Amino acid sequence: MALAAELPPAFPFDPAQVQERTCFQTGQAWSGAGNLRSDVAIVYGIDAKLPERIATWRNRGYRIHVMTGVSWGHYQDYLYGRFDGVNHEDEAQTERNGKKISHGGDVYYMCPGTNFGKFLSVGVQRALEAGAEAIHLEEPEFWVRAGYSEGFRREWKSFYGEEWLPPHASVDAQWRASKLKYFLYRRALQQVFDHVNAFNDRTGKHVRCYVPTHSLLNYAHWNIVSPESSLARLRGCDGYIAQVWTGTSRTPNVFRGVRRERTFETAFLEYGAMQNLVRATGRTVWYLNDPIEDNPDHDWTDYRTNWESTLVASLFQPEVSQFEVAPWPERIFNGRYPANVPVEQRQGIPAPYATELQVVMNALNELRQPDVDWHGATTGVGLLVSDSLMFQRGEPTPSDGNLSHVYGLALPFLKRGVPIQPVQLENLTVPHALDSFRVLLLSYHGQKPLTPDVHPPLAEWVRGGGTLVVCDDDADPYNRVRDWWNTDGRQLATPREHLFAELGWSGSKEHQKIGAGQVLWLKRNPAQLAGAADGDAQLVQAVKAVAPPAVKWQETNHLLLRRGPYLVAAGLDESVAGASRSLQGRFVSLFDPELRVQTAISLTPGSRHFLLDLERVERTVPRVLAAACKTLPGKATADTVAFTVEGVPDTGAVVLLHSARAPKSVRLAGASLSSTEYLAAEKLLRLRFPNTASPRELVLEF
Repeated sequence: MALAAELPPAFPFDPAQVQERTCFQTGQAWSGAGNLRSDVAIVYGIDAKLPERIATWRNRGYRIHVMTGVSWGHYQDYLYGRFDGVNHEDEAQTERNGKKISHGGDVYYMCPGTNFGKFLSVGVQRALEAGAEAIHLEEPEFWVRAGYSEGFRREWKSFYGEEWLPPHASVDAQWRASKLKYFLYRRALQQVFDHVNAFNDRTGKHVRCYVPTHSLLNYAHWNIVSPESSLARLRGCDGYIAQVWTGTSRTPNVFRGVRRERTFETAFLEYGAMQNLVRATGRTVWYLNDPIEDNPDHDWTDYRTNWESTLVASLFQPEVSQFEVAPWPERIFNGRYPANVPVEQRQGIPAPYATELQVVMNALNELRQPDVDWHGATTGVGLLVSDSLMFQRGEPTPSDGNLSHVYGLALPFLKRGVPIQPVQLENLTVPHALDSFRVLLLSYHGQKPLTPDVHPPLAEWVRGGGTLVVCDDDADPYNRVRDWWNTDGRQLATPREHLFAELGWSGSKEHQKIGAGQVLWLKRNPAQLAGAADGDAQLVQAVKAVAPPAVKWQETNHLLLRRGPYLVAAGLDESVAGASRSLQGRFVSLFDPELRVQTAISLTPGSRHFLLDLERVERTVPRVLAAACKTLPGKATADTVAFTVEGVPDTGAVVLLHSARAPKSVRLAGASLSSTEYLAAEKLLRLRFPNTASPRELVLEF
């Protein structure tokens, strides 16, 4: 571990760091390979050496957060009774055959008992005493295939007041097992939140709590149960990190009967599902971008292509402007891939990719832009989803394995350039949750509303002018589980019947005007639409026919969004016919490690773009427009402008500045910089130099 005395000097104070625009997570002490110069370093782990690791990052000028796993970790003190004198091995998540589910060795996924949250709080206290400004409780995950441990059986008896049933015994048992799993991690997290809140009350501090979690769509697709939207209602939960990356988004889905990877589209919907968790709740969500992924057997071309796709997908959510730019930066800048070839054939990160990553990571600090405009897109279309998507994934009758109840309704629109947004059913009780939507799609195939409370606000939205399209044939076997629609005096066959009753409609016709709005009932299973070659066209045609006049319907083979001076664009495959859109102007692609000026950009199928529009940048004093290093403005006189620069060592820095005139000289750390290029016609200055992990002064003299 690097000692504080061995570290380079701290980077000068950046007042913008208070905004916590970007962060990264690391399990190591400070090193050059981890020196991304984001606002926040999230230090991983709550072991005894945590304070030492924190000190190395704080001494380099980073704000400090701490992250730890919730469902698994090196928690043997709890497992073997050294924490409370009780052996908790029977709380390891266990499969039907008696096998404990492990993350490696005796690092088990846990079925959290009543003391588990208290155990985590002891480690979190170590982070609090070391001065962490926020705590991140990562990945509360309960596998669908689990639910057979003695610990889970005890919790079942306590929660339901009846003897445990094997989850695979019936759809009702599977449903009830999932609801219990959902509750158990919510309980454990509330224990930790309460501990942090008590610390805040004692000290007058305001340490925040976030939950880094996969999206609802991914957890459902991967057969995992997690508390998801319910966490936003817990005391002390400040928000989430959206753990969306190549590994989650390359999970294949079905469109027009073809099952394959659709990384960009899946990421778009995953990020949308995470933004959907906090919409109208006042909570915060950060978006994770991972330049590689957990699978080490891909090559750098694969990592780079998929990172660009997921990064662009994240930027299409303009409400979000905080980013985790990387987990584990050391494995990016020090790693050699692919791992499944002989050692001598593995390669370190290509120099252009290392530069590109740092250009983008620094640009993400500037994404909080009030000027937002969708170019030619049909907006106001949403897809209702519930946390119960995770409850119908196991034996004896799991819902569609490709999650086509979601993708069968979403992809037909997204592939036509309609930025459809997931809408959390559980959040409909939050005021103004549906204000931005004009058309909503809904199916209770693969999911069910967790309470009847969501139906009155949905019915009110329809009567106020909304168009609801229900795609459901009532054939889901999970309609028969014991829950609110068929207990306590209700005897409904499906929760859809309760919704229609709230609408004051029997469903006797396919289409019905209701107040100022309308309902269209398509008696189909969305998975059947996804599996048909023309299923997408059938769905879109039906929705277009009832879309209200306020929806300016337009179909395109691309997506294009402006965020201030930045343009985010994607060309779509499997889309509508027609020529690719061409953008004319003066642009710099932030995916281009040379930061060259381009006058035409074609949005061809499969292309991804993150552009700086030079016509929209502020042109006052010499200023940095893009850089593959951290740049902080320093002293300026009539004849000189200074910046402090720093980056990941052994990578190439490129800096693009607006400058009305060519400098007489450029000095870096007192030495003349030879790699300079002034573009008089563009009034741009381009500089190149090797990055170092120590701050250096860059001085332009005019």
